[in-house]
Amino acid sequence: MADETVVESDELPHLLLVDDDATFTRVMARAMARRGLRVSTAGSAEEGLALAQHDTPDYAALDLKMEGDSGLVLLPRLLELDPGMRVVILTGYSSIATAVEAIKRGARNYLCKPADADDVLAALMSDHADLDTLVPDNPMSVDRLQWEHIQRVLTEHEGNISATARALGMHRRTLQRKLQKRPVRR
Repeated sequence: MADETVVESDELPHLLLVDDDATFTRVMARAMARRGLRVSTAGSAEEGLALAQHDTPDYAALDLKMEGDSGLVLLPRLLELDPGMRVVILTGYSSIATAVEAIKRGARNYLCKPADADDVLAALMSDHADLDTLVPDNPMSVDRLQWEHIQRVLTEHEGNISATARALGMHRRTLQRKLQKRPVRR
């Protein structure tokens, strides 16, 4: 009988997935496990931080917008636990402002959903994000510029809608309606 080396699950690289979409998280966790990672999942930033404090991951994939704290709020907290952790931010609502903010806060990369396991793995393994790929060759529409501006101001106010509405000189409910819409096409 050949001598086989068994890799203990604790020896596998550890990935923390934090996303409030349970289906996405379940599918991504299975795909990443097939790629040789030990995966922990959380449905909120608070739950993700608790898991990371108990068992610090090597990698993390964080949803940008979740109930409670966002992935941008969780990101620096995770990096406090391990400054070498590779983190990617995932979002269905991309904007240049949030991409830049994610990179400034220490994310390795920023991906728009839908992203598959290979995309996430490649983003985690890259040495740096290519922000030039986030800037389109063709100019943005006025509606898209407004969307980007709102996202930038929202990021500056750490997701606080009331403070953002005041800064934009807009009624809070109007801002909430605009934020519920999908990003405007370029």
